[in-house]
Amino acid sequence: MNASPLTKEDNLARFKHDRFGMFIHWGVYAMYATNEWCQYWSKLSDEEYQNMIQHFDPDMFEPKEWARIARECGMQYVVFTTKHHDGFCMWETEFTDYKITNTRIGRDVLREIVDAFRAEGLKVGLYYSISDWHHPDYIIDSSHSKRHLSPEEIRALNEGRTMARYAKYMRDQVRELLTNYGEIVEFWFDVSGQIDPVACESQAMLDMIRSLQPHILLNNRLSLPGSEDLLTPENYLRDADCVDAEGRSVTWEGCHNLSASWCYNRDEKSYSKSAFRCLEILITQTSLNGNSLMNIGPTARGYISSHERKILDVYAHWMKYHSRAIYGCGQAPKDIPPPPNDCRYTYHAGRNCLYLHFMRWPTQANVILHGLEGRIKYAQLLSDGSYIQTKTPPPGTNENMNPRFPPGSVSLQLMSEPEDVTIPVIEFFLN
Repeated sequence: MNASPLTKEDNLARFKHDRFGMFIHWGVYAMYATNEWCQYWSKLSDEEYQNMIQHFDPDMFEPKEWARIARECGMQYVVFTTKHHDGFCMWETEFTDYKITNTRIGRDVLREIVDAFRAEGLKVGLYYSISDWHHPDYIIDSSHSKRHLSPEEIRALNEGRTMARYAKYMRDQVRELLTNYGEIVEFWFDVSGQIDPVACESQAMLDMIRSLQPHILLNNRLSLPGSEDLLTPENYLRDADCVDAEGRSVTWEGCHNLSASWCYNRDEKSYSKSAFRCLEILITQTSLNGNSLMNIGPTARGYISSHERKILDVYAHWMKYHSRAIYGCGQAPKDIPPPPNDCRYTYHAGRNCLYLHFMRWPTQANVILHGLEGRIKYAQLLSDGSYIQTKTPPPGTNENMNPRFPPGSVSLQLMSEPEDVTIPVIEFFLN
């Protein structure tokens, strides 16, 4: 692999600027079409799962289409699941026969995905599960797909299993991924339940990763305190997860699925999140100095379902007109009071621009913004660049005279809601 010119500092700055990425959960579990944990929840035997593998034939797999959609949505990077908990490898690995190139497609889909997304200008990150329900050395416990077997059967199966051998297998595979697929900007480990299979091996893994690609960003799931570059809250938003014990902002990336599952779910006719909610997540996490990693779960034949396409289309339309309220943006300056109800602020320090996102367009003509008197040079609706009038309190106004329009505040003069804008945004150029 050619040495990357990217430094750790460059990569971290790039990550904080980009704010928006695509997560992809795709594997044999898409055939079962319920949940990526289908082996676990449905108690599928190895034979039943192998039967699906033998019929896995994603004849409609078009990674260039996936990459084009991601770019049009305004996503700046991708994180692809190279191996989920089932242990099945979605690349041409020399360390197991349990891999995509031994199925009917017979191709290294990871290679094609990496090339397609880079061709669209997106950076590439990789997901790798520490859990592995297929490997003969991985210990069976309560979060293993075979956990439903009798204690006697589990004891018999665990005899001779050695997690040290499995840890070496992991290192060999991670070395392969970080050697054969070019510059990887983010490595996303995952681990199930309370499993800590690499307690004695995490440092060796970390040292190897840093030696191969020193710039890479690691999440917080390697079970090695201090190794993480970013936190990864999953499917929830909490302000407390965005700061350290002293209240200082930390680097974080909230990952969310578009449905109730991370993989394709055939029977889920009404996805758990609306397009509006998915867009709100991106805005809210940006306003809290976080990145958003939004997941798609392509079908077993390799295309993106119509449910997910509808949500992605909303992202694409909104980001076309509003991306500068996301890229390079973060939390508003601390001396600016909170925005009105049902609103979010994002802020771009380089341009000194503040963005007001309306989750619900106000019914009143005047909207009061506290703490912005004398700070606004110009205001406009971001979607079309149309001028927005602002007013300050008349001289001598005090809190008792007009509690809705106190000193130091600014009034926005708004009319009807903008057309064809899911979440309207006003851009303030500050003094």
